[in-house]
Amino acid sequence: MHSFPILSVAIWLPIVFGVLVLAVGSDTNPAPARWVALIGSILGLLVTIPLITGFDSSTAALQFVEQANWIERFNITYHLGVDGISMWFVVLTALITVIVVIAGWEVITTRVAQYFAAFLILSGIMVGVFSTADGMLFYVFFEATLIPMYIIIGVWGGPNRVYAAFKFFLYTLMGSLLMLIALLYLYTQTHTFDLATWQAAKIGFTPQVLLFIAFFLAFAVKVPMWPVHTWLPDAHVEAPTGGSVVLAAIMLKLGAYGFLRFSMPIAPDASHFLAPVVITLSLIAVIYIGLVALVQTDMKKLVAYSSIAHMGFVTLGFFIFSQLGAEGAIIQMISHGFVSGAMFLSIGVLYDRVHSREIADYGGVVNTMPKFAAFSMLFAMANCGLPGTSGFVGEFMVILAAVKYNFWIGFLATFTLILGAAYTLWMYKRVHFGAVTNDHVAKLTDINKREILMLSVLAIFTLYMGLYPKPFTDVMHESVANLLSHVAQSKLPLTQ
Repeated sequence: MHSFPILSVAIWLPIVFGVLVLAVGSDTNPAPARWVALIGSILGLLVTIPLITGFDSSTAALQFVEQANWIERFNITYHLGVDGISMWFVVLTALITVIVVIAGWEVITTRVAQYFAAFLILSGIMVGVFSTADGMLFYVFFEATLIPMYIIIGVWGGPNRVYAAFKFFLYTLMGSLLMLIALLYLYTQTHTFDLATWQAAKIGFTPQVLLFIAFFLAFAVKVPMWPVHTWLPDAHVEAPTGGSVVLAAIMLKLGAYGFLRFSMPIAPDASHFLAPVVITLSLIAVIYIGLVALVQTDMKKLVAYSSIAHMGFVTLGFFIFSQLGAEGAIIQMISHGFVSGAMFLSIGVLYDRVHSREIADYGGVVNTMPKFAAFSMLFAMANCGLPGTSGFVGEFMVILAAVKYNFWIGFLATFTLILGAAYTLWMYKRVHFGAVTNDHVAKLTDINKREILMLSVLAIFTLYMGLYPKPFTDVMHESVANLLSHVAQSKLPLTQ
């Protein structure tokens, strides 16, 4: 067992640096806050590297485990650990935080310290969500993510930021209150908040269905699944670039991760019983939301709807209960972190120069920003699911698993590739190609070293994962197999 508390450091180091940024920051001299934020985010990433180098992919057991009593009276423990499902998300969170700090380096000029502090604190909290093994600790971290993101949207967002922030907060809070009731019910049955105990508990069919519905509503809003998705486009459009990147790359994954940790293992019989409902909602998200994306005139809204369609793929992969489908869904989650984050950064690059997200305000950008257009092309292709990019791997695995499960479900799922190509390439063509007709496009300057750095990092990971996904799939293989074998076994009590 590892004596060094890697996970605790990965959680609390960014939070401590966030507080430190607030202490050193001032509006008259924002430089110290920027540098402290950068150092804190880089250290937060470096701390997670031993998770990759020291991870044993031959076991499904929790690794890097830490456990201490927290609230003894209610048997609540500070219990941390990662397995093959959660490990990559801890690293992804730390990586995206570094990129967000670099992205906001010159762009954010008001309340600089508060901006960077909010992201560092949010980073630590999200790592906590992915690495906790205690139900109440999960709930505390899960809910705490709302506060920094609410502030990020509400303070640094666009003209309708207060409306978008309230909508985001209320939607996600309403679902989470039902999850709290489910957690308290499980506590009354098992007298513990330990996730492993909950997953092993024998629960009747009706309670399982009610638990599944409560968890489903909490996590479906977070994913977000159709029809509880309407808060996401508003939040994305109003959020600053860094907020959009974290929201798309990490926060949407919290809901999908919740399905793997709570809904499926704790209520396996209800999961099988209600799987057709989830699959139907996922297919609606893939097809209907893809069509909605086609008619968007705002670049951020288009990519926001594209995120909902891609996350529909993830929930589809989970609820066909196959190794290939579940692994493909997790790969899609990680890939979406790189690709959607990069797409929002690209939109941010244009917005910083022109202060417009409307597709009609552009055209011919490739003539004035050739380097930027090359990066945008790569990320647009990855968003379409082009072979050789990370966007292809997860989608291909899920479609393959869906066809094996039911040909028509697989057939409908493939619409995402057609629609994804349609709306992404339509946007790319309108923004980048053609003659320069607008004066502000003619005056554009190509990306600088800071922007090249942040886009290059995501480009490398997008291509690496697309060309060689084995390191990612190897890590999760045993954990996914263990989860699916667990879900395949009925947890109904013998007296039922």
